[in-house]
Amino acid sequence: MKNVCPICGFDKLKEAPFSKEGAPSYEICACCGFEFGFDEIECRDVYLKKWIEHGSKWFVPELKPRDWNLEEQLKNIP
Repeated sequence: MKNVCPICGFDKLKEAPFSKEGAPSYEICACCGFEFGFDEIECRDVYLKKWIEHGSKWFVPELKPRDWNLEEQLKNIP
């Protein structure tokens, strides 16, 4: 099972963003930069909108695939 960022749909997180009990992983998404447990998940739509408005820049640019497609990735959002 893939660990998917519920903000941007990046499907290569090292851990699940939250445990089954709801505990955050505190991992930072390499794509959008959202930190689970620090940033408020309730604001995900606002965070996503701002990230897209600012050019959808990768938090860790060296991990961005050459054939990356934002629209396709957004389809991964659970």
